[in-house]
Amino acid sequence: MNAILLAAGRGTRISRLIDGKPKCTIPLGEAATLIEYTVDLLQRNGIGNLTLVLGYRGNPIREVLAGRDVRFAENPFYDVTNSIASLWFAREELAASSDLLIMNGDVFLSQPALDAVLDEDRSPVLFYDSARRKEADYKFQCDGECLVRYGKNLSLEETSGEYIGCARLSSACIGTFISRLDELVRTQHHSMWWEDVLYSLAAEKQILARDIAGAFWAEVDYIEDYERILTYCWQHAETIMPTCVAEGIR
Repeated sequence: MNAILLAAGRGTRISRLIDGKPKCTIPLGEAATLIEYTVDLLQRNGIGNLTLVLGYRGNPIREVLAGRDVRFAENPFYDVTNSIASLWFAREELAASSDLLIMNGDVFLSQPALDAVLDEDRSPVLFYDSARRKEADYKFQCDGECLVRYGKNLSLEETSGEYIGCARLSSACIGTFISRLDELVRTQHHSMWWEDVLYSLAAEKQILARDIAGAFWAEVDYIEDYERILTYCWQHAETIMPTCVAEGIR
């Protein structure tokens, strides 16, 4: 399996609270940053072909990952585009994939959360957490296992759960996905999110949604998200990062 992590954005909602660092380089303690944890987690679980798309302050990300077996792509227009353009700059890696995980670089997945993602063999499928309905930022409404509505403005009654920031694609749909991605970018829809490529295909292809309720995850949009991650790391310090010194997470 291949993975593409999108880490080009500025992270304006939390940047002033983390001194303007790329969100994926926030420390999880003295031992590791978020992006180091994520890369190690994915590689320990058999994802060997891993590409990061950089943009805003890409050099600090390269520095913390020095020596790791990762590839880099770059969105030089990160300040005037959104994540759809970042993914477009990794289209060669997309085309080379037979089974693919796409994930936002500011997402923390616990091992149980990743297990749920890797256990899914259908495609295309996005993942959400039904345990986070009231707190949800970006919301999914599902009919059974099919995604029917999405956005920030769904009511609580309409909300099935919170989107966790990742999707899986199989080789059978990657070609269609790349064609639509290219079409949207070349027609100047570069302010869209990468997920909008999938949403735009919903009229032609059923988009699945899988619930990972019970498995910890968080996306670093607000300081409260970061605090949740730190609390989880402290509580699971002995097992969460086998390659790191546990004391460094406390």
